[in-house]
Amino acid sequence: MLFVSKGFGQKNQLLKRKMKRRTIQSPVSAMLTLALFGLLAMGACKSKKKVAAAPEPAPVEQPAPAPAPAPAPQPSAEEVAVGKLENYFNSVAQSSNVDAANRTIGEAMGMFSNQQTPVLIVIHEENGIKDYDEPTTIEKYLNYLKDTKKNLNFISDIRLDGNGRVSELELRRKK
Repeated sequence: MLFVSKGFGQKNQLLKRKMKRRTIQSPVSAMLTLALFGLLAMGACKSKKKVAAAPEPAPVEQPAPAPAPAPAPQPSAEEVAVGKLENYFNSVAQSSNVDAANRTIGEAMGMFSNQQTPVLIVIHEENGIKDYDEPTTIEKYLNYLKDTKKNLNFISDIRLDGNGRVSELELRRKK
């Protein structure tokens, strides 16, 4: 036989109501529940670093093509001729024998318009007025260098003709 008691069912309902009230009414338990969920959520992250969107790569700047370096100033035809003639004059003066000096004289003569090209040697200059030694020709001057074995002058002025050959030469004493 089953005895059903009215009081027992009412007690159960009363207990359930009290339990509901206790959990909802207690602010401390609500705070603890929130803290527990917060800790669980934070503990679930595998990394302590913040997740951030990957930054866009910086645009790569194409370096502007560097302007071509200015070409070194090319020496003028006169400067080239002066350099060659100075070398020929020193070679003739310092040659060890007459045959070597004559070969160098032959090469040097190819740079002149003719064998009678005037060579002027400045012996004094004052206020723009030049005094010259007795005028000579390139052939005589080269033979003079061969005989004396001394090159005492440097080229101070040179004139070229239309073909790029020396038409006049002015020399000065080295100091």
